[in-house]
Amino acid sequence: MRGFPPSRIICLTEETVETLYLLGEEDRIVGVSGYAVRPPKVRREKPRVSAFTSADIPKILELEPDLVLTFSDLQAEIAAELIRAGVAVHAFNHRDVAGILAMIRTLGALVGAADRAEALAREYEARLEEVASSANGRWRPRVYFEEWDKPLISGIGWVSELVGIAGGEDVFLALGKQKAAKDRIVSPEDVIQAAPDIILASWCGKKVAPDRIRQRPGWDAIPAVRDDRIVEIKSPLILQPGPAALTDGLDAIVAAIR
Repeated sequence: MRGFPPSRIICLTEETVETLYLLGEEDRIVGVSGYAVRPPKVRREKPRVSAFTSADIPKILELEPDLVLTFSDLQAEIAAELIRAGVAVHAFNHRDVAGILAMIRTLGALVGAADRAEALAREYEARLEEVASSANGRWRPRVYFEEWDKPLISGIGWVSELVGIAGGEDVFLALGKQKAAKDRIVSPEDVIQAAPDIILASWCGKKVAPDRIRQRPGWDAIPAVRDDRIVEIKSPLILQPGPAALTDGLDAIVAAIR
């Protein structure tokens, strides 16, 4: 970074965009991911410079950022190219609720808003505790979260944790600890055997088709299918490891399983 705090930030994923807006530091953002939709005005206010695994490097360099924020190994090549071009890059790589809270605190520190970030993180921590407490003593339905349909991919760590906080029981809890999507692939037979009471689906980047889920061979025996408890949760609410997942995403899970 040329100075502190950075004044020209580019965010290549959605969660850092939303966090900066929540911290009141959105004026520092000069470029965002094409998937950034929270808050809605971001699509009008900020130029789009990337998808998820690809980015317009010349456009990014034209914007003269003093910090680029990336996420995960899937953006490693983008990060490397920017670093070679002399750009300061911070790569987040969190996959659980604790990591989301740490991201908020770290980002706050990076932009000189540590106190506000701490307050925001504590607010989310209190809310998570409140939701978890309200689920005590309730029946805990078995939940299958489907992140993708071809092949079937179960929920990532923070999603699995939020299902538990909301009062459900992730039928593939152990897989949630796997960082890579390829390591969370399940077979249709695995889901049948798991017999979830509820199916939550969020197909990254495309609309969920409940009828296609119902029509899978043998799935009519699954309680969730039999009882018509298949619920779509929109990708921007749950598949980004940031504030959206801890607020509207969690609310959507709660509404689906209680």
